[in-house]
Amino acid sequence: MYINTNVYLKCGVFGVSCFHRRNYNSLHKIRWRSACSHSCLIVDNRKGRGIRYRKVSSLVMDKFESNVNTKEYFEDLPLASSYESAMGALSSLITGQRRGEKSSIQSKYEKLERMSMYLQILGLEEHIVGLKIIHVAGTKGKGSTCTFCEAILRECGLRTGLFTSPHLIDVRERFRINGLEITEEKFLQHFWECWHKLEENITEDLPMPPLFQFLTVLAFKIFISEQVDVAIVEVGMGGKFDSTNVIKEPVVCGITSLGMDHTETLGKTLREIASHKAGVFKPKIPAFTVSQLSEAMDVIKETASELKVPLKVVPELDPKKLEGLKLRLSGDHQLINAGLAASLCKCWLQRTGNWEKLFKNDILESDLPEAFRRGLASAHISGRGQIVHDNSSGSYISSNVSEVSRGDLVFYLDGAHSPESLEACAKWFSSSIKDNELVSSLRVENMDCILGNGHLQLEKEKNGSCKISKQILLFNCMELRDPYILLPRLAYTCASSGTYFSKAFFVPTMSAYNKVTSGASRIPSDICKRDLSWQLNLQRIWEKIIHGKEMDASSDKSFNIDSAKTLPHEFLYQDASHFSPAENSSPCSAVMPSLPLTIKWLRDCVKQNPSLRLQVLVTGSLHLVGDVLKVLRR
Repeated sequence: MYINTNVYLKCGVFGVSCFHRRNYNSLHKIRWRSACSHSCLIVDNRKGRGIRYRKVSSLVMDKFESNVNTKEYFEDLPLASSYESAMGALSSLITGQRRGEKSSIQSKYEKLERMSMYLQILGLEEHIVGLKIIHVAGTKGKGSTCTFCEAILRECGLRTGLFTSPHLIDVRERFRINGLEITEEKFLQHFWECWHKLEENITEDLPMPPLFQFLTVLAFKIFISEQVDVAIVEVGMGGKFDSTNVIKEPVVCGITSLGMDHTETLGKTLREIASHKAGVFKPKIPAFTVSQLSEAMDVIKETASELKVPLKVVPELDPKKLEGLKLRLSGDHQLINAGLAASLCKCWLQRTGNWEKLFKNDILESDLPEAFRRGLASAHISGRGQIVHDNSSGSYISSNVSEVSRGDLVFYLDGAHSPESLEACAKWFSSSIKDNELVSSLRVENMDCILGNGHLQLEKEKNGSCKISKQILLFNCMELRDPYILLPRLAYTCASSGTYFSKAFFVPTMSAYNKVTSGASRIPSDICKRDLSWQLNLQRIWEKIIHGKEMDASSDKSFNIDSAKTLPHEFLYQDASHFSPAENSSPCSAVMPSLPLTIKWLRDCVKQNPSLRLQVLVTGSLHLVGDVLKVLRR
């Protein structure tokens, strides 16, 4: 039973709500009301606490009945309690529908029609145009592009709102005001206002919105209430029928690099996928995109022509324009996203009349304003090209290679989950570990560098220690993904850069797809009892790649399975005794029952071997990346 301990006042009346979970998407609510102003009756069924009183003081603003915010201040009520209640309510909106399946929502209205109705109920529809939105779709890099846009415009002195998905640890990550995720207090205020207003107006034909639709509506509510100057909105999936496409008049639209992803929903061809993405275009509203494969570009240009959209294809950012600064977001592919973001922001500033105010036309067409350079250099998004150094007693995040060179256990986090993004991830990882080793070698005096079988060993000529670096893969992906394409793309791209994995671990995620959790949520106690059949399947595919055997399904045509012969098998089998954490372990891979156990084993490895440096690539799923961050933070 979920207890809504967030009390709201209405004409001196307070309410307490109890939520009973029924099949993920049904919510039965019982509400008690009482005319009491100084104390509040809270029902709490957790740990047998029963009924108790807590004091609450409130400030009711004028015209409360006309949808003006109510501020509530809880003197004794733990914020975490109310926040977890909100997470329980959100969890009830998860439909359990698998991607590609027909919607389980029974309604005579289409999704975007329902979205418009939700906005009308909340009194938001007429205010959305005032948000002056940048709307971004794409397969790869749309989250990074939105993050770049937000940082640039914030550096220009504007109050920014950013809506992205998914979140890694806490749902509040999706909503950022001026670069910071919204506070718990403000989140709860806006959340319950939306929740109660919608709940009071639901009908058989207009049920409560599913999770992402509710979060999208909540984003608009937050940005309007917080009076942002600009809202940067990332499309959830696709574009044409995405919940965010309720936006009718954005200032500018963007499409990032396109590839094969979500094919069960968007179509089996790049042309079909591009048609969905170009669905965010609005008549005569400027749009920008990056270089695409001809199959995708043709569709984008056709759609732009039909809608009379001024479309420009943007080249990747020239690093020289940063004038000595570097992108904080790692990977050469980020130059593509940065170039698109710079063009989107310039267009937005020009169309809203801010360009002349800020720069007075003193900036040449080819130049990058200082505020743009600062924004591009400071933009950061968790789980994309992120390096976390673990010292077993705590973790810290680094964007500087020299900072991580001291450690024995380093995690390289990237939530890539499509073939193209995994290729970019592999290139970034290979480049990062080589830069790291170079820094290490420069710091150690009188050392000879010995390259051997997939690891760089630094040996000191005289007394001293040496470090042996080994690369570890920590992988999982959703069952809807095709590992016969993803794993070869990852392995062969790394191999082409001279990077080979000593061991690959396949682990289930801790995240439950039927529950929304917060950063304070406990790690589930049953994670070691989960079904590992999918992870065993991933391991079998990996073993076939490593040993150069034919796979059971057609592999990615851009890679030849024969190239697996380039993998150094003798290295993978070397020192196998150090890499046997599970019964089903082979010399080059293992299925682990849980993520905490895996990380504990890695930590024990480096503790017992002072000369060992483990560089762990975590990829294949943003859920896995988020789970790793949760474990490292505890």
